[in-house]
Amino acid sequence: MIDITLPDGSVKTFENGVTPMDVAKDISEGLARNVISAKFNDTIVETVTPLEENGDLVLYTWNDDEGKKAFWHSSSHVVAQAIEELYPGVKLTIGPAIENGFYYDIDFGDHSISEKDFPKIEKRAMEIARGKHPYKMREVSKKDALNYYQKQGNEYKVELISALEDGTITFCDHDSFTDLCRGGHIPNTGYIKALKLLSVAGAYWRGDENNPQLTRVYGISFPKQKELTEYLELLEEAKKRDHRKLGRELELFTFSQKVGQGLPLWLPKGAALRDRLEQFLKKAQKKAGYEMVISPHIGQKELYVTSGHYAKYGEDSFQPIHTPKEDEEFLLKPMNCPHHCEIYNAKPFSYRELPKRYAEFGTVYRYEQSGELHGLTRVRGFTQDDAHIFCTQDQLDQEFKNVIDLSLYVLGSLGFENFTAQVSVRDLDKPEKYIGSVDNWEKAEQAIINAAEEKGLKYSVVPGEAAFYGPKLDFMVKDALGRNWQLGTIQVDYNLPERFDLTYKGSDNELHRPVMIHRAPFGSMERFVALLLEHSGGNFPLWLTPEQAIVLPVSEKHEKYAEKVLKSLENHEIRALVDDRNETVGKKIREAEMSKIPFMLIVGDSEEAEGTLSVRRHGGEDLGAISPERFADLVQKEINSTLKSF
Repeated sequence: MIDITLPDGSVKTFENGVTPMDVAKDISEGLARNVISAKFNDTIVETVTPLEENGDLVLYTWNDDEGKKAFWHSSSHVVAQAIEELYPGVKLTIGPAIENGFYYDIDFGDHSISEKDFPKIEKRAMEIARGKHPYKMREVSKKDALNYYQKQGNEYKVELISALEDGTITFCDHDSFTDLCRGGHIPNTGYIKALKLLSVAGAYWRGDENNPQLTRVYGISFPKQKELTEYLELLEEAKKRDHRKLGRELELFTFSQKVGQGLPLWLPKGAALRDRLEQFLKKAQKKAGYEMVISPHIGQKELYVTSGHYAKYGEDSFQPIHTPKEDEEFLLKPMNCPHHCEIYNAKPFSYRELPKRYAEFGTVYRYEQSGELHGLTRVRGFTQDDAHIFCTQDQLDQEFKNVIDLSLYVLGSLGFENFTAQVSVRDLDKPEKYIGSVDNWEKAEQAIINAAEEKGLKYSVVPGEAAFYGPKLDFMVKDALGRNWQLGTIQVDYNLPERFDLTYKGSDNELHRPVMIHRAPFGSMERFVALLLEHSGGNFPLWLTPEQAIVLPVSEKHEKYAEKVLKSLENHEIRALVDDRNETVGKKIREAEMSKIPFMLIVGDSEEAEGTLSVRRHGGEDLGAISPERFADLVQKEINSTLKSF
């Protein structure tokens, strides 16, 4: 007999060889109908895997992330089988689950594929799914595995197998299909009730541009057709909200091939919006005791060697800048923190002067691969709302909680109400990924967890996601479409103070190391604006939007009154403009709606005679005729409802 411990701590005894599905049936028939994957002693297993020792068992359904992962990975096998049948001779490589769905990278050889081929692939994939073929795992010797794929002429699978150890290689079979696979599948193909291929793209084998280019087929699947329909509707809404589309339509930013890929150009409206975001945060930071600093866009290579950034990112970033002086090298700044360490080092500090809080909207540069660039969310030059706090160990807890308060203020002021916190810690199995002592890491990780608990944050601890120099707390925000984004980060760092020999004189008159907190509530201005655009659909909070109102004179004879109204609004610090083009009011309203201007102020004979405005809100709500002063009060009240004082 063996003891199985369930997530609630209860222990059940079963005969040796019991399967996760047997355990699910023992709990309830309802659970057994819904369970699709399992984890035993921290290893993903099949629902039919015999369990032969005591251990912890977690059962997953479609509602769990791990359940979806198994569902989508299983679906990638079905799509791969359909493609193999329809395009004989193709070479399969890898087909993992991703955040939403799955992809399969395939060498199509002489075949070609486009989105017009999707219907026939989907049709065959669903025929396979309806066969209810069970997924069966089996161990294969390295020799037999190599032989199998060598006979197929699949050099990609051969390369993968060559790096594996004998005794760790498994194949997965379903129907007539076999694939090299580590496991993690739904019980059978019949669980897949709806499937859609989404797009096709190029992808280099193993992400290396020196390797052959493969075809990546993206797809998604669901246990119910209704869920696929809802997802596709969500995709259509996401296309409308794509920040690249909205940024172009609202004239916020652009890109130029002459300037270079991944280097955004901010247009006047976008620059003004960015400035308002900066001023908003600077005002809150000043109240929180931050001091603004400025550092250059480049630094000597040795600076980043000292910080550890060069060893970690140097080979994959912009290459050194060589000066006329022999052996003198500079780098485009990849991070602001080494510069801030040297600002701290500019003078000696006493414990009485700490904490020191240095803030900077500093532009940094990182060479992202061209295939990874994406609008403002993945660029090569971006501005971080960076700050670094240098404090004593005794001050760390309160300083970290103060930064949490500032981050929550930023999220709340910009309409991001639905979020959780992620505490990113080391991967204990890969200590080589990190710098610094184990003792410092343990202190830093515990400090973050303590602060998250005291602030009442809903948080999860995720191993392996820490920065190389320290653990961090990230805010994971859910946007209006239900998508999760990492937005804002706080990190505790004992390592850079050590590397830069930062000190302060303590009350004992001895020198001590300060602790360093890295924080960026926006993360980067570029990515934040992109996410804000997609979350709001371009309908920014009233305090932030480029134009808060547009005055629409009914005809040419009302233009003087329109200008008078504009001056009145400007005196109330309302951002407005007049549309005095020789167009109908209907057309002006339609174009103002497309530009997402919050208020349209229509002025004609009656408005001029009575000194009023006919106010129409974006979206069509008619607020009637009111005075400019009353409209200014309405605007201020709405701004005050979202933009609180810090």
